[in-house]
Amino acid sequence: MKLLEAWLSQLSAIVWGPVMLALLLGIGFFLTLGLRAFPWLFAPRAVLFLWRSRKDSQNGDITPFQALMTALSATIGTGNIAGVATAIVMGGPGAVFWMWLTALFGMATKYGEAVLAVKYREVDELGQHVGGPMYYIKNGLGKNWLWLAWLFALFGMLASFGIGNMVQANSVADAIETQFAIPDWVSAVVMTVLSAGVIIGGIKRIAEVAAMLVPLMALSYVIAAVVVLALHYQQVPEALSLIVDSAFNGTAAMGGFAGASVWAAIRFGVARGIFSNEAGLGSAPIAHAAAQNKDPVQQGMVAMLGTLIDTLVVCSMTALVIIISGVWQDGENGASLSTLAFASSLPGWGGYIVVCGLSVFAFTTILGWSYYGERCAEFLFGVKVIGFYRLLWLIAIPVGALGKLTLVWQLADVMNGLMAIPNLMALALLSPVLFRLTRAYWKTA
Repeated sequence: MKLLEAWLSQLSAIVWGPVMLALLLGIGFFLTLGLRAFPWLFAPRAVLFLWRSRKDSQNGDITPFQALMTALSATIGTGNIAGVATAIVMGGPGAVFWMWLTALFGMATKYGEAVLAVKYREVDELGQHVGGPMYYIKNGLGKNWLWLAWLFALFGMLASFGIGNMVQANSVADAIETQFAIPDWVSAVVMTVLSAGVIIGGIKRIAEVAAMLVPLMALSYVIAAVVVLALHYQQVPEALSLIVDSAFNGTAAMGGFAGASVWAAIRFGVARGIFSNEAGLGSAPIAHAAAQNKDPVQQGMVAMLGTLIDTLVVCSMTALVIIISGVWQDGENGASLSTLAFASSLPGWGGYIVVCGLSVFAFTTILGWSYYGERCAEFLFGVKVIGFYRLLWLIAIPVGALGKLTLVWQLADVMNGLMAIPNLMALALLSPVLFRLTRAYWKTA
């Protein structure tokens, strides 16, 4: 077992190495240039489309807003709380700058994914609108590339059980036991029952719950962070200056912090930024393909807001609270560092904010990723697999909550990275279609 863990660790380092990070950033940069900064220029208009979008039951299963919330339910999770803390500990405050840069170019990637997902989506035997990288590879690139679509679906299905299920369940159970002394098995039972009640209802039920929980919890978390920043407003400029300076000069060792080079800031900032918003991995377009929207470009505009909200807002709030609190130098890491930062800044209830936020975010991630994995499984095996898949998904929740997940985490990490390869290839090859659709829309805007 230890040999397998060592092998997976080495494979993960290769998959998430400099080449992959360069590809993820490179595709985002390439699309941003090809789109002539369309995602940045049209972000305000995208907000208007999100709120004014009309329901059209003939062209989708859920509203554009619900599609965005479903996508956010899968991305706003441990990456926004534990991932940001890890990035700062390993790469210094400068890692936050590279997370921002990743998000800015990731907006173009997320936009492109959603545009292609809506354009090339299908209606399955159950009358559901299905799409995502496997479908825009199949229908956009042709039968000769079908093997690539199968690879994405296989990697996505396997990754979903790890990164989207067992790892999340374990994080919730551990956080609740630490903060409230509630046994892991209680958390496991509650999560399984609640998940069953939502997942059995399919995408419409998942979208309804996501549209209710995600805005509520995200807004509550951001408000709590804003309160911390307001109480320490004099330190905010200094924190921002430290982030920018460390991004290009590294961070000297201090306190319990071991110091970090510029390369460490870039590496961990980009990696955790991608882990947070999933731009380029190909997961979010699976949700956006179900949106009630005839116009692929409009849905792409809605989708790109997810990266902005996830990384530039939620992750930034976490990062600023950690840096301003000063506890990032004390030797803590992950969710415990974020908890310590809020607890020291808001004595008495700051820690509860992080635990509650982490629990709700992780739970909604389980819901969102259940849909992603289900669509991947359906692409591989047909609609007959849906019932069996949902049963396996519910069984995996208590297994994750109660188990030791070193091997599962490593395998999921590898599969998550491998998902990006077919998706990035498809985005590059179908970029002329993306540019053409965007230019046509721009002329009539």
